[in-house]
Amino acid sequence: MRTRKAPLAAIATAASLALTLSACGQNSEGGSEENSGSTKGATIGISMPTKSSERWIADGNNVVKDLESKGYKTKLVYGEDDPDQQVSQIENMITQGVKALIIAAIDNKSMNNVLQQAKDADIPVISYDRLILGTKDVDYYASFDNEKVGELQGTYIVEKLGLKDGSEKGPFNIELFAGSNDDNNTRYFFGGAMKVLQPYIDKKQLVVKSGQTELTQVTTLRWDGATAQRRMDDILTKSYKSGKVDAVLSPYDGISIGIISALKSDGYGSGSKPLPVVTGQDAEVASVKSIVADQQAMTVYKDTRELAKVASTMVDDALNDKKPEVNDTKTYDNGAKVVPAYLLTPIAVDKTNYQKVVVDSGYIKESDLK
Repeated sequence: MRTRKAPLAAIATAASLALTLSACGQNSEGGSEENSGSTKGATIGISMPTKSSERWIADGNNVVKDLESKGYKTKLVYGEDDPDQQVSQIENMITQGVKALIIAAIDNKSMNNVLQQAKDADIPVISYDRLILGTKDVDYYASFDNEKVGELQGTYIVEKLGLKDGSEKGPFNIELFAGSNDDNNTRYFFGGAMKVLQPYIDKKQLVVKSGQTELTQVTTLRWDGATAQRRMDDILTKSYKSGKVDAVLSPYDGISIGIISALKSDGYGSGSKPLPVVTGQDAEVASVKSIVADQQAMTVYKDTRELAKVASTMVDDALNDKKPEVNDTKTYDNGAKVVPAYLLTPIAVDKTNYQKVVVDSGYIKESDLK
């Protein structure tokens, strides 16, 4: 057990509100009441960004399932891409007496005050997939190798355009998209991709006709596909009165779908204008369907079932005086501390291996792709 005691006020509040927990959010049913000296039956708070992405729905459900298999109760909430709402939800869970928090932040710089409340109540905090910045009050980070995600995307583009192994092919036109500017992962994804792509841009084998190459120019607020579609429309109108797009670096499947919609509206995908190589991430059903249909070229698969297991095991260890397993203690400096992390390995997926990687593994049902 953790030895630091929660404030008396927090204990009293938790006791008075214990009955309300079963009626709020998505709490597990059944199980025994918490016994003094045991964490089994304790309620764990889970805060996810939005239900608008199938990825986050799956993450929430997977974390709930894994924690319940360990004997915990759960309270799962979604902030619906509103940072203030997410903070308020976390405050409520602290007041209601959750014993640990797993948080996938909407705005990774908005958590300082609420995580101070968690620390004061002796509540361990796991930063889930998106690193929370600017606070010492985050205990562990569970994610994937985010720079590797970008490297996989950049490498796929280079290989598909035939630029690998010293080829002097080109020039090819490429446009760059990145994730939300308030998500710390964005810079890792983009940095990993540009580590691969920049040498070819420098040699002018890859040309960004829009001129938009800086991270601040290419971010997509809230990872929104409609926002990406509008930007792609604008790029096509202003920069492609002649020539065609050969590749688009897209960091996420929802953004990829928006980009492809803009391209198809401009005549790509028919006649003499084939769709460019468009990357993605998360292996969402719509994008895997798009890959099968020869539209989106690839996605990066991250088995969030495994990520849920890592996060729930971190919680279980932290609540039972065990040191959670980590495999990175240097990379993830959040501005206040280096957060110990456990990173999983992402996998590039395209039409050649989607069946084996995402269907045969049970991540996506074959019937969902029909």
